[in-house]
Amino acid sequence: MNNQPLITVIIPTYCREEALRDSIADVLNQDYPNFEVLVVDQSPTHQPEVQNYLAELAAAEKIKWFKLNWASLPGARNYGVRRATGEIIIFIDDDVKLTPNYISSHVKNYIQNPEIGAVAGRVFDRMKLGESGGEFEIEYLPPEAMNPGIAWYHIDLVHTIKPQQVLSARGCNMSFRREIFTKYGLRFDERFRGSAVREESDFCLRLRQTGYKIWYDPEANLVHLGEETGGCHDISMRSLKYQFTFYHNHFLMAMKNLTASQALRLYARLFDCHVLGRPPCHKSGSPIKIVTRGVFYILGFFKALGTVIQSNWDDGQIYSRLDQESLVKSQESLVISQN
Repeated sequence: MNNQPLITVIIPTYCREEALRDSIADVLNQDYPNFEVLVVDQSPTHQPEVQNYLAELAAAEKIKWFKLNWASLPGARNYGVRRATGEIIIFIDDDVKLTPNYISSHVKNYIQNPEIGAVAGRVFDRMKLGESGGEFEIEYLPPEAMNPGIAWYHIDLVHTIKPQQVLSARGCNMSFRREIFTKYGLRFDERFRGSAVREESDFCLRLRQTGYKIWYDPEANLVHLGEETGGCHDISMRSLKYQFTFYHNHFLMAMKNLTASQALRLYARLFDCHVLGRPPCHKSGSPIKIVTRGVFYILGFFKALGTVIQSNWDDGQIYSRLDQESLVKSQESLVISQN
């Protein structure tokens, strides 16, 4: 790999306006000289000024703007990967703030260490930093953060300040070698629905099976604004849809990737924290709410079990199939027109 490989920055977006425009502007302001920007847009409409902004950038070939008529975060990631040409692929959210050296901070890790297959960047999460007053710092994550059964309650990529190997990245700030997708054929699982929680965790667990390391670099940081509306899911955390898919996605990740003992530890911790509401979740201890959350916990488990069973004949990559069928039809039409 040369010292300035081509980088692809993929921005999945859904119903974001000013935040999307500002995020793109920050990417275009990078000091790294060799990159492309793919905006995978699943928004039905945009405000006129944002629509014009995107159209102007696309016409000037500063971005590649893809308009889709369906919404799926893992589906959008896969769509972008199929059109990426960079040696390194970076994913960011559509509501982030970047410093000019953001891309360079990701790239240097791949150049320095060929064992690194993915880089997890630090996330200055506006909400979580606010809760701690911005004073809490961690040098090295505890050993529990590398145990897939309980790691999800110990991986803190907000407050950790030292570079180190990690189990997973956060979806708003992560990058991968292109060969993770081309040589090893990994794809994001489009069965992670709703907010798509744990889709990046599932992907990173499968990536580790290639032998590549996932490296955390706090210098590759950004600010995640956490806008309350928009994003590729646009559903409230209080909604029934969110609750159902939240548990389904956790159970699906466990059933796909964890040993029996690891899965049991995750199920127990999920119940203790998210159903009973004990720390670090700190949810309401109201009996009605505990019972309600317990119902979604059970429903999510059986839905995930059904998803895994169904995978024997259907891998669930709905949007990738639609895209690939569309690409085939486009190629066939091109051949016919040339003849």
